[in-house]
Amino acid sequence: MELARWNWKDMVQDMGGQVRIGAGSGFWGDALDPAVELLERGDLDYMSMDYLAELTMALLQRQKLKDPRKGYIPDLPSHMRALLPLAKASGTRLVCNGGGANPRAAAERIRELARELGLDGMRIAVVEGDDLLGALDDLLGSGAVFENMDTGESNLAGIRNRIVAANAYTDSSAIQAALAEGADVVIAGRVSDNALYVGPIMHEFGWRYEDAYADRIAAAITIGHVVECAAATTGGMSSRFDEMPDMGRVGFPIVEFDADGTAVVTKLEGTGGRVDTFTVKEHLTYEIGDPKQYLMPDGIADFTTVRIEEVGKDRVRLSNMTGHPRPERLKLVIGYEDGWIGEGMLFFPWPHALERAEKARETLLQRFERLGLEADQMHFDLVGVDMLHGPASPRPDYDPSEVGLRVAVHTEDRDEAEKVRRACSQLWIMGPGGTSFGTPQKARPVFGLWPTLVSRDAVRQTIDILEA
Repeated sequence: MELARWNWKDMVQDMGGQVRIGAGSGFWGDALDPAVELLERGDLDYMSMDYLAELTMALLQRQKLKDPRKGYIPDLPSHMRALLPLAKASGTRLVCNGGGANPRAAAERIRELARELGLDGMRIAVVEGDDLLGALDDLLGSGAVFENMDTGESNLAGIRNRIVAANAYTDSSAIQAALAEGADVVIAGRVSDNALYVGPIMHEFGWRYEDAYADRIAAAITIGHVVECAAATTGGMSSRFDEMPDMGRVGFPIVEFDADGTAVVTKLEGTGGRVDTFTVKEHLTYEIGDPKQYLMPDGIADFTTVRIEEVGKDRVRLSNMTGHPRPERLKLVIGYEDGWIGEGMLFFPWPHALERAEKARETLLQRFERLGLEADQMHFDLVGVDMLHGPASPRPDYDPSEVGLRVAVHTEDRDEAEKVRRACSQLWIMGPGGTSFGTPQKARPVFGLWPTLVSRDAVRQTIDILEA
């Protein structure tokens, strides 16, 4: 179904009530047990699961190019095996971006899984349209300029033969359409993270992309941003880490969102972590630029007007959320092959651990010269001394009990990067006494990112419903 043909005003009407949404994942590799717990006793209308980061799409696209059956989040089938029966039993609808670079293959796999589990009649929706890799040449030929938002460069043609992915951050309109078609599970690709929450909210309340709904859509964006990283709102990544109880059994956040554009963030009673004004504020300010202009595909949120107040144990209310209608352009992240990384790790004991590490660095530099290493970047870290703060780190005025030495080198081809591994291995004999090693690292490919903007008109989302 092409969304351009969908009559939104016939589909929706303004409604009241409350929608209850759980955050079931914050990244590819997140814990599954808190999501299971949400479905078991969270009384949820929806559970939304975010799996993607910017670099993830290039990695998944490479998998898809090697095997057309792959390219979605590898964890998705095992997660859905645990979650589908619970969602069916509780009446909770699942929304995720685990389709990655291949949402159709992901949805077909989940349909197979639903049939295997005896969940006949379950409706799995595929959301597609974010992948613009095949359209890049036509867009370039039509005069589109894809200026790099980080560097200001505009010569995309210079890396065209190395591009492996081009995905637009799409809005929640396709998620809304899928839910309107009765989807029990929605599997999308690179929708924006908070669209996973905006979609169910807009669907439930019948909101439209009109100026009159701008503040309420901005409220949904704000809430989606607050909870999209799951445990990051319930005590994870907190600067008050020492105050957060039982983080090994942390509870993922739940949103109680009202039709008036206010919401309460909470978690299940008895789970670890904490929800208070500080944990909410910490994530509200996470990964943002201008707090007055948080630009998302569904709208623009103004974080400076939000009122945040504790209304009970592990209950924080957000109100007075405002914003503006959605922007005309969407973020487009282009991933390209950007050479190779060669790296190694060595460790040195007391006494004279730091001196041993520095001697090893000197020896490696000589070996690189002897091996004729051609590198455009080279970096050394003294682990335990300057790894995190670099030149700003003070030199220790004592003899550390142990020091690690990490070397990372960027090269244009794999053979050059492999020289780093060989040189590090050679320090078994050439290195200072007491030298020990981490697992030798094979050369690995590097993917660069070219963040840019594309006209909303260039992106056409579609949905398809697969029935188990």
